[in-house]
Amino acid sequence: MNQDAYSDAYISGILDEVKTVAMIGASANNVRPSYFVLKYLLSKGYEVWPINPGQAGKEILGQKVYASLEELPGVPDMIDIFRNSAAAGEIVDQVLASGQLPKVIWMQLTVRHDEAAVRAEAAGIKMVMNRCPKIEYGRLSGEIGWAGVNSRTLSSKRPTLKSGFQHRGLSGNKSS
Repeated sequence: MNQDAYSDAYISGILDEVKTVAMIGASANNVRPSYFVLKYLLSKGYEVWPINPGQAGKEILGQKVYASLEELPGVPDMIDIFRNSAAAGEIVDQVLASGQLPKVIWMQLTVRHDEAAVRAEAAGIKMVMNRCPKIEYGRLSGEIGWAGVNSRTLSSKRPTLKSGFQHRGLSGNKSS
């Protein structure tokens, strides 16, 4: 996989397939990017398991916080890494050693570890690096276009407006 350029179909396929997300580095601080990505993913119908050893046993946005991947109630479909690149490589190695393999490992903006990506892909795990699922979801659904941002995605479909948070899913199967 070319880790410098992901097709819209590849990213969209991941976001449609994933139901559970383990977010490593989730923050209870509402001005941190991991907090609002967690909030956004929850609003789109994903089940998100925050991981933060300093917040373990507490709740972030109503979700129980876990200290580590080993404590999760199951194997997540996707692991979203909000840590630095060196830590991301260690996390990938930990996941591979555990035998509890997710479908996807996603490294957030500025997070990249090419060697770890090769190891994960060899084990059958899809990889995304240096991208944000919140941004990609908004771009692919056309949602960020509502704010005047060029999403590079054109659609003749009128957004379906609902009460509360405005939602327009990628494939229509995630409703709020």
